[in-house]
Amino acid sequence: MVSPQPRGPGPPPRRPPGLTAWSCRAPALAPDLSAVAFIADRDGSPRVWVQLLGGDLEALLPGGASAGGPTGGETEAWSLDTGPEPAADVSWSPDARRLAVLVVPGGGEHTQVWTVRPDGSDLRPLAAPEGGSASFVRWTGQGEILLVAEVSASGRTDAVLVDAGSGSREVIAGGALMHPAAISRDHRRMLLRRGPRGVRRMYAADLSAFPGDPTGLPAAHPGDLTSGMSGPDGSAGPGALASGLSAPGDLAPGPLETGGLVPGLPGGPHPGLPEDLTPGLCSGLSADPPAGLRSDLPEGHLEDFPPGLPSGLPDEAAGDLPGPGEQPLLAGMNGSTDYGILSPDGTVAYLLSDVGRDRAALLAVGEDGAEVVLAERVDAELDQFALSANGHRAVLVWNDSGRSELEVIEPATGAVRPLPPLPAEVVSSIRVSLDGSLAVLAVEGPGAPSHVVLCDLENGGYRRIAGDSPIAEAAEAELMRFQARDGMELTGWLYRVPGARGPMPFVVYLHGGPESQERPTFNPLFQNLLAAGIGVFAANVRGSSGFGRAFRNADNHALRFDAIDDVADCAVELVRSGVAEEARIACMGRSYGGYLTLAALVTHPHLFRAGVDVCGMADFETFYDRTEPWIAAAAVSEYGHPVADRDLLRVLSPLHSFDRLAAPLLVVHGARDTNVPVYEAEQVLREARARGIPCELLLFEDEGHEIRQLANRVTFVKNVVEWLRWHLTVPAPA
Repeated sequence: MVSPQPRGPGPPPRRPPGLTAWSCRAPALAPDLSAVAFIADRDGSPRVWVQLLGGDLEALLPGGASAGGPTGGETEAWSLDTGPEPAADVSWSPDARRLAVLVVPGGGEHTQVWTVRPDGSDLRPLAAPEGGSASFVRWTGQGEILLVAEVSASGRTDAVLVDAGSGSREVIAGGALMHPAAISRDHRRMLLRRGPRGVRRMYAADLSAFPGDPTGLPAAHPGDLTSGMSGPDGSAGPGALASGLSAPGDLAPGPLETGGLVPGLPGGPHPGLPEDLTPGLCSGLSADPPAGLRSDLPEGHLEDFPPGLPSGLPDEAAGDLPGPGEQPLLAGMNGSTDYGILSPDGTVAYLLSDVGRDRAALLAVGEDGAEVVLAERVDAELDQFALSANGHRAVLVWNDSGRSELEVIEPATGAVRPLPPLPAEVVSSIRVSLDGSLAVLAVEGPGAPSHVVLCDLENGGYRRIAGDSPIAEAAEAELMRFQARDGMELTGWLYRVPGARGPMPFVVYLHGGPESQERPTFNPLFQNLLAAGIGVFAANVRGSSGFGRAFRNADNHALRFDAIDDVADCAVELVRSGVAEEARIACMGRSYGGYLTLAALVTHPHLFRAGVDVCGMADFETFYDRTEPWIAAAAVSEYGHPVADRDLLRVLSPLHSFDRLAAPLLVVHGARDTNVPVYEAEQVLREARARGIPCELLLFEDEGHEIRQLANRVTFVKNVVEWLRWHLTVPAPA
């Protein structure tokens, strides 16, 4: 490779910032407030760590055992040995004597639920379906019973009650495109979320209405799981329910004390969460689409999808029909309900929903179906909320153009009060203590790797608990607003090269989803690109979440052509505003953003000098054929039907327009990715090289849709930065 030519006077090279910074995620408070458990990659791989909060370690350990880490009075966090596989989430049991851990075997997409004691003993699996995935939802409040979602290889989800102590289990609901959201403490009422992306519905299921009491768990004996549970051989107990209630979705897990949203089952979007701070692995076009494809489409309703989907896709991509004893909540209105929890007595469902409105709000629905709007804003969307175990207090996390703001609400009275500004820009998870006095949060910003913070909900004080040091030399993000060619407002986060004079090389970066959002989070890739003299514009084109339902749905089906044009409009605006040099702009994205990168490169080849496709789709036909069944089923409402919309999807697939590709490509993928299988990358590599386009592949054999290992993230960042530095800083063509 020829060395890049110097660019003349300019800022000297800076030390790459934050490349090996470690992060903390998914913190959970011990019920007695003596400790916080969280996931951190401090030793290079995501593990479970425990940090004391000034309490006595002996209170957490059975029989006064030693943890092999700090002892009572010490404050240094210690890691738990949960095996060699990465961990993604953790939750305390109500008695604090056990942890549930979400494990990611091989770094791929199929997760498992394990349990371990705080001293590292009694490590064993609770849910590990062969060829499928499992994730915990929450502890139910009865002994050590955990509500778990299990997705089979065929795409069916079962809601399972698992006794973490004995391992006994009971299936209480099952079907397609369903996710168990919550269950009452007496196990007689349950929330089930149904439907594909963007049009999800919440149902309240009366489990006590079934003959034989499907739970088999009398409230008078909260720790007794001997009735109605499956035995060691896996056979169903006498109270087991096979009702045809239905299945998968993204995990909204959390212990008894939490109402926060955290990452979940692989393959689904995770509304309300920022993109992973580390660009990971995950989920083209003819320039002249056929006449009529740009016509406006109605909002995606389930009844619009024709029957007869191919193998692996449930009829109408809507999941199984509601089962007996189910009551639809917020029925008869457009919108989506993505998360819900029940009041302590199970009579009130608290829902995060945009049904009947443009921006997500907090709604309460009683047993009679009547709804009450508890919290709503015209200038922000409700991102997450967490309810205390006694139901007296909830914490609201608002998303205001990408930055987080906190409020406390008393559901009984509707009284709301704001909390002080956060110590960092974005909250990625929140859980509230059993008594409602404290909240534990994971927060981050452009110069602050994700770290754990305690919030005193009485006075609003914040206390840093765990995490890496802030990156002093990190550049901040500027919110940028402008109009697309059709007048729709677009936004994004502008990262300028420190000390730059005049227009600079730039990268337009596109997030995944598409129902996700670029927010001012910590991203080592962005900071290292800036250190190399390359600016970054992290765009939120139409289809992004955080700006209301109309904006989120503005790229559905044939409207995707407008989202592709948005990418071009981002590049044009960067040049118009004087920050980017016209001949030195690249396009990059991951997952859906990788797809959008390929689509922009073949639709607007004159605008971009290079591209980086990270686990993006290249052909909708091969994506639907090879992805997980539940991912394919959930994607129909967003992309289109693989049979009925075959012609549209072919035109929208960039692989079929590679004759227009001009920019050199770096393709990044994980060999264990079953969300967007590596075949998509192999097609891009083959077709680009066949046309003489420079194209390189960076393949991680031990990763899936996300890059979880620190060493791999370092490799990823260094390779992407060098690729873009070479292609954007050599002399521009005449």
